[in-house]
Amino acid sequence: MDASADSAACLRCGVCCFSRLETYVRVTGDDWLRLGADAERLARFVGHRAYMRMERGRCAALAVRESAERGREYFCTVYERRPQVCRDLARGSPECEAELALKKDRPG
Repeated sequence: MDASADSAACLRCGVCCFSRLETYVRVTGDDWLRLGADAERLARFVGHRAYMRMERGRCAALAVRESAERGREYFCTVYERRPQVCRDLARGSPECEAELALKKDRPG
């Protein structure tokens, strides 16, 4: 799959950005620095560890837009600065496939 098809598939899915767990996406010190001015708004501490904020069952950095021609699209508002764990999740990987299987009925 080429990169543009890979990206389009992720825009139609977004399942990896959904969870009811408040400690779903770990934010390291490097991630916090990379998030820059958005870190305080998008991440929070639970004990001594930081995590991306989860709002209504999805990551606070996730935006959803409706498109008449393409339907619902999911995109990360801090994609270039996203946490390392998000960077490491490759489309079509076993981890991606597990997310799809576990969350097939996620809220929109």
